[in-house]
Amino acid sequence: QAQLVESGGGSVQAGGSLRLSCAASGNTYSRRSMGWFRQSPGKEREGVAGLYTGYNNPYYADAVKGRFTISQDNANDTVYLQMNKLKPEDTAMYYCASSRIWLAGPSLLRPGNYDYWGQGTQVTVSS
Repeated sequence: QAQLVESGGGSVQAGGSLRLSCAASGNTYSRRSMGWFRQSPGKEREGVAGLYTGYNNPYYADAVKGRFTISQDNANDTVYLQMNKLKPEDTAMYYCASSRIWLAGPSLLRPGNYDYWGQGTQVTVSS
């Protein structure tokens, strides 16, 4: 199993930046792929960014491409989401997730492909 703990959320003005962290622990086989998702009230959970931990293959949702960057620090078992040029529509609860399978491309953004989830961290962007 994997245990995931997110941090780094907060409130910022539009145009600002935040960096989310996901501290992971547990069996590495449960963390072959990692992803960031977000969910706003009344909306479905959507994939933001993901990567296969054994290869540099990040994939992004169109809504965040060019503004968000997912990265990993294998030495510290941490995955980051650097969010720049934030917009009010980025306001949501952000979740980190891990998968036991190797994922690539759009599969990285599908919630059903992930097995373990963190508790979430709130991001609020004001205009």
